[in-house]
Amino acid sequence: MEKYLVIGGPSSEGLAQKISRKLNSKFLKTELKKFPDGESKITVKGMIKAQKIIVVQSTHIPVDTNLVHAFSLIYQARKMSTVVYAVIPYVGYAKQDKEFLKGEIITISVIAKLFKAAGATKLIVVDIHSGEELNFFKIQSKNLSAVPLLANYFKKINLHHPLVVSPDLFWENKAKEFAKILNCNSIALNKQRNRKTGELVIKSSKLINVDFQDVVLLDDMVSTGDSIVKAIKFFKKKNIGRIYVACTHAVLAGNAEKNLRNAGVYKIVSTNAISGKHSLVDLSGIISKAIQEW
Repeated sequence: MEKYLVIGGPSSEGLAQKISRKLNSKFLKTELKKFPDGESKITVKGMIKAQKIIVVQSTHIPVDTNLVHAFSLIYQARKMSTVVYAVIPYVGYAKQDKEFLKGEIITISVIAKLFKAAGATKLIVVDIHSGEELNFFKIQSKNLSAVPLLANYFKKINLHHPLVVSPDLFWENKAKEFAKILNCNSIALNKQRNRKTGELVIKSSKLINVDFQDVVLLDDMVSTGDSIVKAIKFFKKKNIGRIYVACTHAVLAGNAEKNLRNAGVYKIVSTNAISGKHSLVDLSGIISKAIQEW
């Protein structure tokens, strides 16, 4: 019997293959068929019994479809093993973790129950929104950080007197961690969002009194890019160099990438939690290590 078996979901096949190679395990790809009514049929060929089966499937756009694929693959894997790792680098609905306005459903709690019901026994995520969401998953969970990997990528870039900036106070400590690796300063802006209108306002623009040129805007995810664009306005008045965006999850919904470019962003660097042209940092190493250490 195989020790590990890695199944690559449609959204994360490349990452799954890399994890499989690092674990020296058998890799199974999935076949996907889409029907005119919007349904999809997912098939795994060559399924065998294994001590531990790892399903790798990020649940980004289209979120609902990718979630159904994840649940289906986990359910199939559980038939062949009592230990099923759900490796979900990007978790859809993670921001819906509180009842901000009366009547709002805490959707991530529903999603968490579905993962367990499908048969997942262990969960690995990367930079999930707050980390508190893991309390809803009644299975063993690990939340890995991509910040050191992102920082080491930027360490190889010839940055000029960089400043690391978190667009909000939420990732202030992550910005400090990132900056420590680059041996530079960091700050966090005070971003406020109107819960009814969704409008973003940055309340504080306190810039530390140091000389800097290049700016690295660091966030867990970039979806619409509004937070980044708002943050950039604080630096446009200064004689700055290049503006970089570093994030774990480059969702880049709608015109986000175009808006970031128009705002002055020179380069976007993300991990392969979501596969795309900006996925320059590989997560397979930290994920495979987390699996082996469990």
